[in-house]
Amino acid sequence: MTKLLVATHNQGKVVEFAEMLQDLAIEWLSLDDVGVSQDIEETGHTFRENSVLKARAYAAETGLLTLADDSGLEVDALNGAPGVYTARYGGVGLTAVQRYQKLLNDIKIVPEPKRTARFRCVIVLAAPDGTILGESEGVCEGRIARAPVGDNGFGYDPVFYLPQFNKTMAQLPAAQKHQISHRGRAVQAIVPRLRELLKA
Repeated sequence: MTKLLVATHNQGKVVEFAEMLQDLAIEWLSLDDVGVSQDIEETGHTFRENSVLKARAYAAETGLLTLADDSGLEVDALNGAPGVYTARYGGVGLTAVQRYQKLLNDIKIVPEPKRTARFRCVIVLAAPDGTILGESEGVCEGRIARAPVGDNGFGYDPVFYLPQFNKTMAQLPAAQKHQISHRGRAVQAIVPRLRELLKA
């Protein structure tokens, strides 16, 4: 079975990848599983740059094929912000709830039609020698709700409204979220490349 490192300490994210790709003969590992405690500073200006930084650094350190992703929320009324700063929006040390409350406050006077936003995810797969073996991108379009709704998911999910479902991301069951989320779409897009590599 091929070992594949997911460049995260978040076990939930590893489980998410494993659930979405359960038909592949892959042993999914997190940074904690392989004893890596150091975080790579995300100094890139784009999601792709950050994904490449993380994938190459952790692949070189561990000698394992490494899958890294960077994702975030782009709000049109904020000219694409928070973007690559999504996880740090509002400053360090804030909870997810405090971050989305700040977002709601920052766009409170913005009317419904102009509250458009998207989650974007870029996934990069790197070999230990630094070669980029594959990459993909997934986007999920929606709007920023007026107030948080739903208990599923994490981060900005409770305020990310999907008009086609008349629900926020946090109201969707996990299986449905995996199909339509930015990460789900990016994962689906990289699956053919993973299959090729597993055959090689």
